[in-house]
Amino acid sequence: MEHIEEFTSEELQELLGKENSVVIIDVREDEEVAQGMIENARHIPLQNIPTSTQELVKGKHYVLVCRSGARSMRAAAYLDERGYKVSNLAGGMLEWDGEVVL
Repeated sequence: MEHIEEFTSEELQELLGKENSVVIIDVREDEEVAQGMIENARHIPLQNIPTSTQELVKGKHYVLVCRSGARSMRAAAYLDERGYKVSNLAGGMLEWDGEVVL
């Protein structure tokens, strides 16, 4: 498996500010997402990732997010193996200091 690129909270906020080709996928559970998520993020719980790949476009860049970064890294590795361009948010929502929407 090749190394999955990780972004810090600051790097991801900068990227979101200038690049509209990045799509954030939040892989947390419903009750976690209810406490707030990154604006415009798509919520696809981790267990639904395998059945949701047909909704994803191979040319887009997906940044995966969870609470601490571990689950999203698993999802990123799964998608990476299937040819998707993916990155992970280092430290997950625990490290995210940008805006969140409920």
